[in-house]
Amino acid sequence: QVQLVESGGGLVQAEGSLRLSCAASGSIFRINGMGWYRQAPGKQRELVAAITSRGITSYADPVKGRFTISRIDAKNTVYLQMNALKFEDTAVYYCYAQTIIWGGSGAPYDTWGQGTQVTVSS
Repeated sequence: QVQLVESGGGLVQAEGSLRLSCAASGSIFRINGMGWYRQAPGKQRELVAAITSRGITSYADPVKGRFTISRIDAKNTVYLQMNALKFEDTAVYYCYAQTIIWGGSGAPYDTWGQGTQVTVSS
């Protein structure tokens, strides 16, 4: 009923920049929190950044000062601007949205994107 489609991943040199986008579509009544996780090979998925419906942001310590999360509610889209990328940022990045759907119970549930690969060459 709700789909998230990510874009913007790719290969970049260290100290370069990438901008990830994630657009939600479907029977969306409202989206509460949105954010990004990442998972590197052999590691657990970790939260990178999150943004509430009021625009309050939070970041994992390794990305503070380098990454910026934002959202445009009219487009049901969340972005992740990544600057000064490091080799250790290499991972598959997943977006999520706490979605309330039309005709549902009214409780939000997490919807996930399919993931987009970010590779940083040192």
